[in-house]
Amino acid sequence: MGALLKEESTITAKGQTTVPKSVRQALGVDYGGRIAFVVDDQRRVYLQKAEIEETADPVIGRFLEFLAQDMAKHPETSVVSFPKALLDRAMALTEGMTVDLDAEIEGDVAI
Repeated sequence: MGALLKEESTITAKGQTTVPKSVRQALGVDYGGRIAFVVDDQRRVYLQKAEIEETADPVIGRFLEFLAQDMAKHPETSVVSFPKALLDRAMALTEGMTVDLDAEIEGDVAI
C-alpha cells in the first residue's frame, strides 16, 4: 500500500509529540481536536480523527422529558407566538446588525 503522506515528528522526554500540520489537515483536526492511535497486531500504528462521544446531561435530559410531557398534555398552550411588544423590542435592539453564522468564533468557548 502506497503512502499518501509521510511526515516525521520527534517524541519529547515527556512522551509528547507534535502532529505535523499536513497530517492534521489530512485528518481534518485542529487545535482542541482529538485524535486516536490504533495499534494493530503487527505493531503498526494508525492515527485517525477520534469519534466524538455524545454524553447525555441528566439534568437537561430530564428537563427535555418534562417539556415533552407537558407539550403532550397541553398542546394548545405549549407553543405560542412571542408577544408583539417583545418582538418589536427585539427588532429595535438588533436593527442594522448583521450576523455571519458561518464566521469563526473568536476567543474561548465553553459549552
